[in-house]
Amino acid sequence: MRYPVAIDWGDDTHATGMVIPDIPSAITAGDTIEEAYEMVVEVAHIQLGELAAAGKDIPMPSRIEKLRQDPEFAGWGWGIVDIDVTPYLGKTEKVNVTLPGIVIRRIDSYVSVHGIKSRSAFLASAALEKLGHE
Repeated sequence: MRYPVAIDWGDDTHATGMVIPDIPSAITAGDTIEEAYEMVVEVAHIQLGELAAAGKDIPMPSRIEKLRQDPEFAGWGWGIVDIDVTPYLGKTEKVNVTLPGIVIRRIDSYVSVHGIKSRSAFLASAALEKLGHE
C-alpha cells in the first residue's frame, strides 16, 4: 500500500520528522531524510503489527489532497511510502482466478520491475486499494 507521509523538514539543529497520518502512532524522526524514511517504514510495520495483533482492521491510505487540508500539517511536505501490508491481513486462502494472458503478463512484469513479493501480493494490494477508495 502506498501511504502518504507528512514531512516536517529539519535543519542544522532539528531532525526531520515524518508522520503517516493513516497509521495510528506512526511518528518518527531522523537526522537525515534517508534516516527518517527508514525509521518511518520501521515504525509503520510495528504499528501495523500491533493493530493486527489486536484484531483491528488495517487502515487504508488517504489521498494526499485530503490530508494536506488538515491544519495539523500546514507547511509540511508530502511524500509516499510503500508498505507491504499483506503480513498483517490474516491467514491466506487459496482461490482460483481466471485472467486473460496479457493481464497476467503485465502483472508479472510489474511485480518483477517493482520488486513486489509475488503476483498474489500484487493482486491483494490492488484489491485493497480499490476497496479502500470506494
